[in-house]
Amino acid sequence: MTHFNTDLVHAGYNTADHNNSVTVPIYQTSAYTYDSAEDAAKLFDLKQFGNIYTRITNPTVDIWEKRVAKLEGGVAALAVSSGHSAQFIALTTLCEAGDNFISSNHLYGGSYTQFSITFKKYGIETQFFTPGEEDSIENKINDKTKAIYVESLANPAFSIVDFEKLAKIAKKHHIPLIVDNTVPSPALFRPFEHGANIVVHSSSKILGGQGNSIGGIIVDGGNFDWGKTDRFPGITKPSDGYHGLVFNDVFGQGCPLGNIAFIIKARVEGLRDFGNCLSPFNAFLFLQGVETLAIRTAYLSKNIKKLAEFLVNHSLVKNVFTPVLESSPYHDKFQKYFAQGAPGILSFELKAGRSAGEKFIESVKIAHHVTNLGDSKTLVTHPASTTHRQLSDDELVTAGVSQGLIRVSLGLEHIDDIIADFEQALN
Repeated sequence: MTHFNTDLVHAGYNTADHNNSVTVPIYQTSAYTYDSAEDAAKLFDLKQFGNIYTRITNPTVDIWEKRVAKLEGGVAALAVSSGHSAQFIALTTLCEAGDNFISSNHLYGGSYTQFSITFKKYGIETQFFTPGEEDSIENKINDKTKAIYVESLANPAFSIVDFEKLAKIAKKHHIPLIVDNTVPSPALFRPFEHGANIVVHSSSKILGGQGNSIGGIIVDGGNFDWGKTDRFPGITKPSDGYHGLVFNDVFGQGCPLGNIAFIIKARVEGLRDFGNCLSPFNAFLFLQGVETLAIRTAYLSKNIKKLAEFLVNHSLVKNVFTPVLESSPYHDKFQKYFAQGAPGILSFELKAGRSAGEKFIESVKIAHHVTNLGDSKTLVTHPASTTHRQLSDDELVTAGVSQGLIRVSLGLEHIDDIIADFEQALN
């Protein structure tokens, strides 16, 4: 059993399997040869594992998947082309037209739009709840409810749900708890240890850490008994796409590789048919970036508190949103769940509102005005005019986004230089 920092560098990779290359090779190929017609048939019938086409599997991507699965403590993972793709594949593997799922309304703006508008077009309804009102969830659950979805640390409200309560409700009604763990990453929080069943990431953010690639990943905890209910016929009933194969019978709890029925279905039906695969080159870049995850998060955790303390004492700042501050309503949950520290991200609200927020982001000199987060450079954005632009005024309030809110993704620059940059921009 190796430690987390060692897994960041080595998990999922054996040099002897790749011509003794110390660095993971980039398998930049679209397809693979088969040993025989029989071998090809076994691959296509899922009777043996191997590479068929890079849309479905690729050796470089496979190493990335194994590494993140190990870091999160899951049984297997599926890498896809973006964070949006990760949540889309995860939810559509469980839901079909007429189904619904329950989600926190404290979400990244693009996720809120995908859930409330796009999924609705395909007959999948989202029922929202507000963090702190977890008890209301049971009233929303019916026989068509297929999942509960939350962000481990909401972006940009930085609220924290009661994970144990959600896990208890999900288990009682036998529906999986899905957690987007993008903001803290497994370096600071591991959802499976708190009752989650599926984890998703935008690996473009903290995991990659460089801001140079787009990608997403789904991790299967292997801890959900799909055969215990008739709620998920796509997993427990014969598959039309595989000559009547039942995913749970072949890849469920009796599978020698672990309970991987969900992630196999997500790959061979979801990824196969939607085609939103991760490029091998992006997987290679993510593998380079994740090696420094522990070092980056430790550095940022120390500096985000310094930035928060500067902002909370500034005369032009109305509120600072980060659970690292004792004044945060989520500070107790932060101490309970995030013993390793805080991610390098916060939001703050200016007293003068939207015009002041826009002026601030136009005035920074070191920080970049960018809608991404988790880069090695400090990034600032004004959510009301960017990431949450599609939300109505009422939806902005519900999501915890005010007109004067600024989201900060702290980079690896010296904290004194960033504070000085913010000082001059505020002035």
